[in-house]
Amino acid sequence: MDGFEKVLKAGAKFVSVQFTDLLGNIKACETTINHFEDVMGAGGLWFDGSSIEGFVRIHESDMFLKPDMDTLALLPWTDNKVARVMCSVYNRDGTPFMGDSRNVLKAVLDKAHTLGFEYKVGPELEFFLFRDTQNNGGPTTQPDPHDKGSYFDLSPMDEGVQVKREAMLMLQEMGLTMERLSHEVAHGQHELGFKYGSALKIADDTQLIKNVIKIVAKKYGLYATFMPKPLFGKNGSGMHVHQSLWKAGTDENAFVGEGTYGLSEVAHQFVAGQLEHARGICGVVAPTVNSYKRLVPGYEAPVYICWGRTNRSALVRVPEIHGKKATRLELRCPDPSCNPYLAFAAMLAAGLDGIEKKREPPKPVDENVYHFDDEKLAKFYVKTLPASLAEAIAEEEKSGLLKAALGEHAFGKHIEAQKKQWEAYRLWVADWEIRTYLPRL
Repeated sequence: MDGFEKVLKAGAKFVSVQFTDLLGNIKACETTINHFEDVMGAGGLWFDGSSIEGFVRIHESDMFLKPDMDTLALLPWTDNKVARVMCSVYNRDGTPFMGDSRNVLKAVLDKAHTLGFEYKVGPELEFFLFRDTQNNGGPTTQPDPHDKGSYFDLSPMDEGVQVKREAMLMLQEMGLTMERLSHEVAHGQHELGFKYGSALKIADDTQLIKNVIKIVAKKYGLYATFMPKPLFGKNGSGMHVHQSLWKAGTDENAFVGEGTYGLSEVAHQFVAGQLEHARGICGVVAPTVNSYKRLVPGYEAPVYICWGRTNRSALVRVPEIHGKKATRLELRCPDPSCNPYLAFAAMLAAGLDGIEKKREPPKPVDENVYHFDDEKLAKFYVKTLPASLAEAIAEEEKSGLLKAALGEHAFGKHIEAQKKQWEAYRLWVADWEIRTYLPRL
């Protein structure tokens, strides 16, 4: 029985046809289960692409959503009356629309495949739960986050455990392999762990997980946010991504070897590529003004462009492993505000560039880089990530690798959106300015 027959037999009446805009927001339109059967056999579901951020102009608006049937699943909170499917966006001539971030990722994955590799990832999604105390349904960080728990605390210190349990069961019911739920270091901060897999599937799963967590939190009168730094002076939420390349068509991890930390030459080259292009891709993996409130020294967020094993201040970390198949590299600068399709595409493109150009990484640093002075940073040739979105945009604009990876349309629209965001922030008069200057000026 295929996926469509399963949802039909379960009593589904509607299908939520979903896709992702360039900024990482999930968009959707619904159709009846009967019409969806026609959509599967046709060129997709028509929609107006001119209404979507980063897509096309008004005279180019006719576009089509082509469902990926591997993502079709019932939505448990609808009593199985609605199914969900993730789509790629196509032009009216039947070609993939390259302003669609899902198509962007597929193109970079295709390049990896021509080089003999499959890219697998396992992101760690962190988020905060806040009380929804405003009558208009909006979240608030006041007076406190939802609980007073910290690393791996359990109930009753972890007051969000019921949200995580229910979300985990829903996601499991939808076909995701869920592995772990835990409390993170900050009050009200949490993490759900799920199994790694091929990058396209995991990008789809990441979008679904964020949506489900928000839906379940709302049921309990809470608001789940994936904002990177919602609280001043507290740890922010990251999306550390564990990555590995596998030899295409095999179950052989291409990162396994005899080099440093048991890594192969390919893995060393992949590290070198990501370190070389870290500043250029930062605006994609950490895409908001708020991202750079997290990327500061301390609070366990990476700032320094180096790699190591025991050094959690490093940008790229090689985790201790149990079994060669678990050999992987952890990139620690992404945060959950990113568009996962664009983030994985940029990360992979950087790593592949290292392989193609046979780059060699600098010596690993297994000390806490936060304690380095300028002299020691210079000794180890350690540079830093951009300190603001404006700096990240400047690096992004001059990154030929990123422009090639994202394609001219997506690259240009992404830069345009980033600049618009930065200009709005730059002109905003913040509460800090009022508190600091109004009483004395």
